[in-house]
Amino acid sequence: MEKIVLLGDEAVALAAVQAGLSAAYSYPGTPASEIMEYLLRLSEGGKNYRAEWSVNEKVAYEEALGVSFAGKRAMVSFKHVGLNVAADPFINSAITGANGGLVVVVADDPGMHSSQNEQDSRYYADFARIICLEPTNHQEAYDMTREAFDLSERFGIPVMVRLVTRLAHSRSSVEPREPRPQNEGRPYGNAQDWTLLPANARRRFKVLLDHQNSLQEYSEETNYNQLVLSSKGKKFGVVVSGIAYNYFKEVSAYLPLEPSYLKVSTYPFPVKKLHQLLPMVDEILVIEEGYPFIERFIRGVSDISGKTIRGKLDGSLPPSGELTPDLVAKALGLPERVGLKVTDIKLANRPPQLCSGCPHIDTYKALNEALREFPRGNVFSDIGCYTLGALPPFQAIKTCVCMGASISMAKGGADAGIYPSVAVIGDSTFAHSGITPLLDAVYSNTNMTVIILDNGTVAMTGTQPSFGTGEPLDRLLIGLGIDKNHLKVIVPLPRNHQENVKIIKEELDYEGISVIIARRECIQSLGEKKRSPK
Repeated sequence: MEKIVLLGDEAVALAAVQAGLSAAYSYPGTPASEIMEYLLRLSEGGKNYRAEWSVNEKVAYEEALGVSFAGKRAMVSFKHVGLNVAADPFINSAITGANGGLVVVVADDPGMHSSQNEQDSRYYADFARIICLEPTNHQEAYDMTREAFDLSERFGIPVMVRLVTRLAHSRSSVEPREPRPQNEGRPYGNAQDWTLLPANARRRFKVLLDHQNSLQEYSEETNYNQLVLSSKGKKFGVVVSGIAYNYFKEVSAYLPLEPSYLKVSTYPFPVKKLHQLLPMVDEILVIEEGYPFIERFIRGVSDISGKTIRGKLDGSLPPSGELTPDLVAKALGLPERVGLKVTDIKLANRPPQLCSGCPHIDTYKALNEALREFPRGNVFSDIGCYTLGALPPFQAIKTCVCMGASISMAKGGADAGIYPSVAVIGDSTFAHSGITPLLDAVYSNTNMTVIILDNGTVAMTGTQPSFGTGEPLDRLLIGLGIDKNHLKVIVPLPRNHQENVKIIKEELDYEGISVIIARRECIQSLGEKKRSPK
């Protein structure tokens, strides 16, 4: 088949389709969103396979697990912090096992371009005791994803594909292979295997443990893990993984002698290959994107007495952020490339801003004015476009931790005496993780106010559909127990400013739980509708 140019995310999506995918689920989050976006385009409105956004990552994983139980191939994709949300079913699915191939694609974000941390999902795969595939380039992203479905069915476990931002969001040529048809559905698994009562779970965990030698053998034999021994450079070796392999190959050409190296793209870690490398060298540099996962492993499983291990733990490479060819070159002892210093151009600081015409602007203006009478109050925020309210000119929020935490923290703050205690959360984030903490606050009738910014979409990640918007949201809130007299809807527009300030003040004065919905469509979503053909 002819080569095509794809994002790393798109290469994964195409591979899944051509591996016989039956269903895919996701929750949007950079840098993983484009996987589902591409799947939706390829599905032609669901005619070829099922592709859906889910209300959160846990639900997405469980939906994919249900497809696997039914004997068909499923994929679930999200960013690294999304795996935290899905951790419960993810870990337990290693115990139940997979029937139809189950692939979980996690896009890590080293450097925190759009995330609140830069955790390394390889630790999750190791914790669950499953296979993790870490592609070095777009072709491997395609090939590994196709193979991941086969591995899942071969070993009866979910298989992780770990991407990073630079691979997910860059483009390169990919040569696809012949598509496979969807399978007819493997027979249902043994119900005792999928019902994790303690007796069943203990038996299934033993099965998972018994698989470990086979997983290790696969990792030692796969061509994705490559050991190259140099007959010349015998003192120095490199262990390199994932996208960092490209940086190593780019700069190693400038070394006087090519070092021996072990390229790692499949876990469990290939211990035998490492033990072949160790006697050949006195010093090893570990180059990996993310945490020092391999570096710590090497220090823990091998006899390294008399050998020097370098990497992130000793400062040879920075402990956080993305790697670059220059950083790798410096760690390899190559001279630093110095660019021209520009001293006479003063660039203005341009922090991210809410879009011109964004409804959140008018909401924050009204909220800030209403809070002037309450200097000891606090606004707990959540994750979305509205998090930009922390920056000038609004400086309207004080916290942002994780999805749904605004309501939980506002309740805790109110319990500790903060008044007024205000939570600000978006409609999609409320559906994702805000319903349960609000139910908790309703049960206690906590003295706090929740402001739901209902702009009708998941705006920050590309205007994907929202599950908690419009009139159904109103009905849901009443069903949760919010007093109708203290469920207010405001329209955040400049002409409504004084009325909105008045309503917010009234609810701040109310002793008990109240909810204000600030409802106006996202300016970007509205623009897309106007530009799209009828």
